[in-house]
Amino acid sequence: MDEIIFSLEPGGARPVFLELSEALIAAITAGRLRPGQRLPGTRALARTLGLNRNTVDAAYQEAVLQGWLEARASSGTYVARDLPDGTAPSGGTAKNAPVAAAKVRTAQPRLSFSDGAPDVRLLPVAEIARALRRVLRGPDLRASGAYGDPRGAQALREQLAQHLAAQRGLAIDADDVLVTRGSQMALFLAARCLAAQGAAIAMEEPGYPLAAAAFRAAGLRVVGVPVDESGLSLTALEQTVTTDPSLRAVYVTPHHQYPTTVTLGATRRVALLDLARRHDFTIIEDDYDHDYRYDGRPVLPLGARAGGDVRLVYVGSLSKLLAPGLRLGYAVAPPELLGPMAELRQAIERQGDLPLELAVAALMREGDLWRHLRKSRRIYEDRRDALCDLLRARLGDRLAFTKPVGGLALWARLGQGQDAGRWSAAAAAQGLAVTPASAFCLHGETAPQAFRLGFAGLDGREMAEAVDLLARASEEVR
Repeated sequence: MDEIIFSLEPGGARPVFLELSEALIAAITAGRLRPGQRLPGTRALARTLGLNRNTVDAAYQEAVLQGWLEARASSGTYVARDLPDGTAPSGGTAKNAPVAAAKVRTAQPRLSFSDGAPDVRLLPVAEIARALRRVLRGPDLRASGAYGDPRGAQALREQLAQHLAAQRGLAIDADDVLVTRGSQMALFLAARCLAAQGAAIAMEEPGYPLAAAAFRAAGLRVVGVPVDESGLSLTALEQTVTTDPSLRAVYVTPHHQYPTTVTLGATRRVALLDLARRHDFTIIEDDYDHDYRYDGRPVLPLGARAGGDVRLVYVGSLSKLLAPGLRLGYAVAPPELLGPMAELRQAIERQGDLPLELAVAALMREGDLWRHLRKSRRIYEDRRDALCDLLRARLGDRLAFTKPVGGLALWARLGQGQDAGRWSAAAAAQGLAVTPASAFCLHGETAPQAFRLGFAGLDGREMAEAVDLLARASEEVR
């Protein structure tokens, strides 16, 4: 569909996602967006507006909650057909409706503190191209004949099972693995197979907004559970589980909590598994960046010690090892869940990208992927340290952080009196995209004043320039 342009005022006191949500609603009431019209994807609109994708997703979700938009599973986001009262009639533009301006006043960002994406410039292009050529010319692809297994290529599932058993303590084989187009699909499939009328899922607050979007699209009601300096609050979770009998699952990111980066400690991990046993809910564990650990050894997943009496879906991503555009994720689940997930995946996509799956399996088998990981991990560790040094030197009196032991992002807490929404808008006007904590919260008005600063995608020169822009933006809103 054609681009849709909205006017956003930088430097306002309100979070950017709320500004965008109101601009969407204004466009609907003005008749620029029609009932049933499909909206651009969050990535496309974020690129058009020069915003972070999570900000656009949060704006969509806010408009969905208010009844102006509707999310359709495996299809996209649409203007609701049954709009709230007082909107424009389907035949034309409403009189006196607010009209969104035709151009964006925010600067196109030159640099971005992403939410924790890898640097695509490090992608081992030659190795991937060589592996793909071998697959396309080799016998395996032609020998498959008809459509492939909806669970994914056997070769990749075998390599994943070996890797997860050796490196993450999961006692599994290839039949326990479902390959998906990114971890986002895995989250949706798991949630859809757990959904029932009125069922709910609990997730961390702040947490991963696209997980919330997947769960809502799957038909689950999302309940936020607070996160503190030690990760998910088990006290708050137990209260939620006890008072909400409709709760079917809990979604967690225990290795590096998204977005705050803290690791869930051993005591809370044991308590979470015990709570799942006592209240019979499913744990969805998203271990999205397990391989990026710089200090100490990685913590084994919950799934490594859950036992057969806990239903657990373990979700991971290969896109973090390669590039976001190479959509490869996976899920490990018990047969009673993995079977329905594979059937649902077959219904919406039949099978995955077989040449890519076979090529990545070859990269794993021959060691190219692990050599790339070791190289990238060294580079990202250096970038983490560089960002910490720059922030202390330029902004030490205005924000605080704990150096993350792993992952691809840093959680920076703003000093008293600082407003993350205004600071973010001022940075956008300078040409820097930075995501405030409100983009990661189910209820933006209760969000902490903080930023998630992804460092992996910035080299030394870019990092210094980004921190300089962040510092300049801070001066504007002091």
